[in-house]
Amino acid sequence: MPKLRQGSWWRQPRVRNGLVQGLVLLLVGFAVIYFGANLIQNLQRLRLPFGFDFLVSKSGPSIGETLIEYSPTDNIARAFGVALLNTLRVVILGILLATIIGIGVGIARLSDNWLVRKLATVYVETLRNFPLLLQLLFWYLAVFLKLPTFKNRVQLPGPIMLSKNGVAFPWLQGNAATLTWMLALAVGSVLALLLWRYLIRLQIERGSTTQSWLWPLLLLIGVGGVVALITQRFPFEVSRPQVDNLVVTGGLQFTSEFSALLLGLTLYTAAFIAEIVRAGIRSVSQGQWEAARALGLKPILMMRFVVFPQALRVIVPPLTSQYLNLAKNSSLAVAVGYPDIYYVASASLEETGRSVEIVLLLMAIYLTMSLLISILMNLYNRSIQLVER
Repeated sequence: MPKLRQGSWWRQPRVRNGLVQGLVLLLVGFAVIYFGANLIQNLQRLRLPFGFDFLVSKSGPSIGETLIEYSPTDNIARAFGVALLNTLRVVILGILLATIIGIGVGIARLSDNWLVRKLATVYVETLRNFPLLLQLLFWYLAVFLKLPTFKNRVQLPGPIMLSKNGVAFPWLQGNAATLTWMLALAVGSVLALLLWRYLIRLQIERGSTTQSWLWPLLLLIGVGGVVALITQRFPFEVSRPQVDNLVVTGGLQFTSEFSALLLGLTLYTAAFIAEIVRAGIRSVSQGQWEAARALGLKPILMMRFVVFPQALRVIVPPLTSQYLNLAKNSSLAVAVGYPDIYYVASASLEETGRSVEIVLLLMAIYLTMSLLISILMNLYNRSIQLVER
């Protein structure tokens, strides 16, 4: 047989792909160099310095709500740190609450109860079709600012206090025994997990139907009992809000700005999560539902052990996008006056005039936060995917 001619070296797939990627990187590099040189030239022409030395200047903006001690005489770097904690506070709580509400509403949309199903549909179709900014302004201007003054506050059982100043409600407070309890429960949880895995393996090998969760639970209860005898205290105490001369002490307090932002972000994002959950559950084949019913599982157990674990493989990827949207939408906090990272960046820009550096810093913070969310969700998504042999 005649020998086939070899193609040109540059037509080989690996070489061709490398050339194309190299060309793209070269074009991106030229673009960065061009715009960077243009930026430096314009800054020199305007006699504006470039650098991040302004972060150490002691002229931080005023921040009305902080999780740690802060004074306007502190430097701008500390102001960014305080604002970042405020942003993370909203993002983390928003993701947790939106996930819980979204899963509940998503399952309710598939309920056999007509009223529950329709109420869930109205919630989803209403909230996801109104702009988020409009919803934040509604919760802030039409709800929280319409509450009575703190002197005429609404007091609910608990006690829970509602006023223009915000919301105050009972919360758990640590004590001298909290650290001991946490360390003991952490060790006990690890031991209980190892024991549970051993019992599960033993159950599979022997084909028994024993309750593998009972002994790990008794182990945790035993650890808690021993720690209680040693410390003579519970790990937490209930702290209730107290009023002294119109000043609230104790409990957990949320300002009106934080409450409006958290409520708006949570309910808005939960509406989208609900649709993702509904679609994920619908993606599970009807045969899985019928097999679970054939085993005699109750609807709650069927959803927990059969349907929802399989639906997660469809739910998690779009759920990651909603978490990222919530993190980025938190920048709308400036609309209700909540001092987040965007608020501090805007105030620092007016104070220093370093627009380029502050925008770059703001982009880096949001990029890092988004990448961390993506990495964690991708790791979780990888752990629940089926492994092909």
